Amino acid sequence: MLAHADAIATVGVRDIEAAREFYGNVLGLLEGEPGDCPQPDVLIFRSGNTRVQVYRSDFAGTNQATAITWDVGERIVEIVDGLKAKGATFERYDVPGMRLEGELYVTEGFKVTWLKDPDGNILSINGK
Repeated sequence: MLAHADAIATVGVRDIEAAREFYGNVLGLLEGEPGDCPQPDVLIFRSGNTRVQVYRSDFAGTNQATAITWDVGERIVEIVDGLKAKGATFERYDVPGMRLEGELYVTEGFKVTWLKDPDGNILSINGK
C-alpha cells in the first residue's frame, strides 16, 4: 500500500532555533520554503530526494536508538571531516565486530559513525 509513497524522517526537538542551526548550518541540509509546512514549530529540510521534518516536542531526545541514517557511500570520510570542522562531535559505542578508526567504526566494506543533535537524537552516517 505504501511502497510508492514518499516517507519523511521525523525528529522531535525542544528548541526549534537550535535545531534550525544544527540541521541547516552544521549538517548542511536545505531548509524548505515557509509554505512547505504551514504549521508553527515545524521545520522541513531537504536531504537528497527526501525530507526531514523537525518539530517541537516535549519528548525530544528520549529515543535511545538511531532516528535518521544517511548513506553517503565513498564520501563518508570527507563528510565526517567537514562536520568535525563545523563543531560536530561523534559518539562512542561498544560495537562488536567493528574497529574504531578516528570517528568511524569500520568492518569489511562498511563504515559508520553516530552523532547527536542538540536534543540528543541519534543520527547515523554510513558509507564504504
